[in-house]
Amino acid sequence: MNNLKDTMTERKQVEQSLENRLRFERLLSDLSARFVNIPPDRVDSEIDHGLRQILEFFQIDRAGLLRSLPDGSGHRITHGVYGENVPPVPLGVELPRSLYPWAYRKLVEKHEVVSFSRLDDLPAEANVDKQTYAKWGIRSVLDIPIITGGSVVHVVAINSVRSERVWPEELFPRLKLLGEIFVNALERKQIRLELEQRLREIEELKQRLESENIYLHQEVKLLADHTDIVRQSLAMKKVLSQAEQVARTDSTVLIQGETGTGKELVARAIHRLSARKDRLLVTINCASLPPTLIESELFGREKGAYTGALTKMIGRFEVADGSTLFLDEIGEIPLELQGKLLRVLEEGSFERLGSTNTLHVNVRIIAATNRDLGEEVKAGRFRKDLYYRLNVFPIAIPPLRERPEDIPLLVWAFVRMFQERMGKEIETISKKTMEALQSYSWPGNVRELKNIIEHAMILSNDKTLAVRLPQPGSLGTDATQTLQDMERRHMVAVLERASWRLSGKGGAAEVLGLKRTTLRAKMKKLGIKRSNKTQDNG
Repeated sequence: MNNLKDTMTERKQVEQSLENRLRFERLLSDLSARFVNIPPDRVDSEIDHGLRQILEFFQIDRAGLLRSLPDGSGHRITHGVYGENVPPVPLGVELPRSLYPWAYRKLVEKHEVVSFSRLDDLPAEANVDKQTYAKWGIRSVLDIPIITGGSVVHVVAINSVRSERVWPEELFPRLKLLGEIFVNALERKQIRLELEQRLREIEELKQRLESENIYLHQEVKLLADHTDIVRQSLAMKKVLSQAEQVARTDSTVLIQGETGTGKELVARAIHRLSARKDRLLVTINCASLPPTLIESELFGREKGAYTGALTKMIGRFEVADGSTLFLDEIGEIPLELQGKLLRVLEEGSFERLGSTNTLHVNVRIIAATNRDLGEEVKAGRFRKDLYYRLNVFPIAIPPLRERPEDIPLLVWAFVRMFQERMGKEIETISKKTMEALQSYSWPGNVRELKNIIEHAMILSNDKTLAVRLPQPGSLGTDATQTLQDMERRHMVAVLERASWRLSGKGGAAEVLGLKRTTLRAKMKKLGIKRSNKTQDNG
């Protein structure tokens, strides 16, 4: 009979533990969603809200967020919430490490969790800490270090002063993830504020120079030169300013933009301005590899890992150790591999295919996509937790059709490039030609513009560049037609001129400035088949 009671009690405890974990997962998911695209002025209040939810979930007395001081002398309290009748500690108070030397070493130097349910559980070397906790009236502590790059260590601090508490260790990793969401939001806020300040300074400089009747030649000077990225529009200047801001950190960057907008160029600019610039930027296009090979390309493989694996292969993560890894077309990574990628982002560790030996790397991730990953998450094709990990600092590159003021600069940049290669000299481009280039919709963006200029340079026989754009009839100029209709018409026209040859010199992919795999995907999306004619079939 007693055994039956014990079994029933144990079963209830297991069920209660499972229910608590599910409740916490729901809480974590709800809080994470609140931090997506959050404006800077709401970051602090949302962190306080999240800490309040933690306080209520654990039924504790204090929950706060601390930041280590630059000189290593202790921590500063940046956020805090408190239970009823629990005296608050003012924000901004600095806690000297001399009051808790044992805990400070574990948190800041060893990056280890500090957790105890009773003061008597503390080891002998934590005697100073024990006296401090007793003086502060603290009976149980859970402190989780949050490491996001650099020497700054934030701490999610949870205290119980009224009663002793047992902390469920299975929730530690999830609390850490929540803390990283808090800290990433704070870092984005700081970068955004610095960016806005710099843009204000740029605008003030521009106005001052204009008031003195000084002509600004082409652009307001940014802090670094980006000789391979031509820009005149405010939108692209903002992109480059964002790149400079985030380059000095090790934060993950997600570059978003249509195919051909120059996502890889921005990634290379970030790497070139970073502390990792002396190491090679390692790149991989996730769309160019079949799903069966992406895992071995990223993580490597052992000899005999699968049929045909005749040799050991080092993966891109190992090659990029100490440098930057650029994951182009990240939205193409198969769902079954996304968990392994998430682990590398979280822990910096992985195993080669066919091996049980865990490898550790220090890699900065820059990812790029032409997909809306938020929609991919909703559709179940992309993991939500991986999306949050990648979306620490998003940079959106506008399509070329939204920044026509950049086109003249780009055209002349490409002309100068091809002049050197072809031994030709172009002195003029007619106003009518330039206006036509600026009016065109550019579905292939900058890459398509480059190819059209190259084509024009090949055909040019004098010093005036004549550019041939697709015929207006192939673009669907009816104002009632959508951009997708126009893109379909243009793509069919190019395919027919190329005799439906996709790749190779003069193929449709080259003319459009697209990768062959991207062209195939667009054709499938737009319903384009060999039987299509230039008219829109709906």
